[in-house]
Amino acid sequence: MALSLSRTPAPVLFEKVLIANRGEIALRIQRACREMGIKTVVVYSEADADAKYVRLADESICIGPPPSAQSYLNVPAIIAAAEVTDSQAIHPGYGFLSENADFSEKVEKSGFVFIGPRAETIRLMGDKVSAKLAMKKAGVPVVPGVDGALPDDPKEIVKIARQIGYPVIIKASGGGGGRGMRVVHAEGTLINAVTLTKGEALAAFGNGTVYMEKFLENPRHIEIQVLADQHKNAVYLGERDCSMQRRHQKIIEEGPAPGIPEKLIAKIGERCAEACRKIGYRGAGTFEFLYEKNEFYFIEMNTRVQVEHPVTELITGVDIVQEQIKIASGFKMELRQKDIVKRGHAIECRINAEDPTSFVPSPGRITAWHPPGGPGVRVDSHVYTNYFVPPNYDSMVGKLLTYGATREQAVARMRIALSEIIVEGIKTNVPLHRELMDDAEFIKGGFSIHYLEKRMAKLAERTRGER
Repeated sequence: MALSLSRTPAPVLFEKVLIANRGEIALRIQRACREMGIKTVVVYSEADADAKYVRLADESICIGPPPSAQSYLNVPAIIAAAEVTDSQAIHPGYGFLSENADFSEKVEKSGFVFIGPRAETIRLMGDKVSAKLAMKKAGVPVVPGVDGALPDDPKEIVKIARQIGYPVIIKASGGGGGRGMRVVHAEGTLINAVTLTKGEALAAFGNGTVYMEKFLENPRHIEIQVLADQHKNAVYLGERDCSMQRRHQKIIEEGPAPGIPEKLIAKIGERCAEACRKIGYRGAGTFEFLYEKNEFYFIEMNTRVQVEHPVTELITGVDIVQEQIKIASGFKMELRQKDIVKRGHAIECRINAEDPTSFVPSPGRITAWHPPGGPGVRVDSHVYTNYFVPPNYDSMVGKLLTYGATREQAVARMRIALSEIIVEGIKTNVPLHRELMDDAEFIKGGFSIHYLEKRMAKLAERTRGER
């Protein structure tokens, strides 16, 4: 009698994907799906009824009123939308539920595929303490500090700080986005700082656990983009420099990172890829590091697609969103490390609806919108003339990218693009970007994460002196 050998069915692409997000990333995912022949379902709040991607979707479902808690964070409504539209998978984009392990778990238990890592991986990397321990075990360098949560005993906390050496930084284990952290320069303020950070962490993240690290004085923020599949294949797609920040929020990103030797990037990149293999990572992800004095120090991993992913797409030619979808469909990655070749230089400016000086959000109706064009220019945006920017969500209305054979050419093209862009009816941070493209430190490259805030503080002091 012949033996019957069962075979795993060959993977096939999803036929229909539900996009559980809004704004430019919803449009970005939709474009990737349409190019692959995949139908899209868009969920939207009442505030986003007139969005471009809602009109372009094969199907769209309103899931609630403008507040995020009643719409884009409404898990039952999102899963119900997937059910009634016979969607096969859900793409969470970034922000909202993209790094919510409970959401990922509920999606999978409801019979859909979550386009991202498994719930246990999100939990592992979402907790800063467990993530740091996992990275140390995988051979990824971390910031010097305590390996676990800080104890309750004040004397032990003081002892730990003395061992690390001041200044130290207190961080929320479940924090992110620049929230839940406090720098301590002297022992006298240590215990009060720990108490305050614990309280803030509990209120913001529902987790009052905090830990302590050495505070690096003038680091750069460098991140490594990775892709990994469920078959233990993993590659790194080079680096991005995200050091131009205000209050830990990125404003400009670029790649490759100016002035960092390629051999150092290759060394840390391979460690990141190996870490993905060891923890069984699946999908796109980003390892974030502080870089100082030729050393990398892991700070966190984002288990999703990043806002700045187009920078890497421009210099590698890899469509990261399409790779996410193929990996989630069960395909083995065709990419191997030898296939990843960085060419040229890319810069991204986040265009936010906000006052360029005070950074106060500026929602409202866009009365004129004219995006720039020309060689090496990419605009990722969901807005258009007469579009109303709602006050309920993040202020970003688009991303302006330029690509050039050299960093100098990319900067020159960005200057031109910023001079051409027209946004009327609301305030934007375009004037700030125009200033930074002519800033001596930016042109030189290699500035620290504190540069922009110090620059703005000096400017404010000078303005007060002239009054």
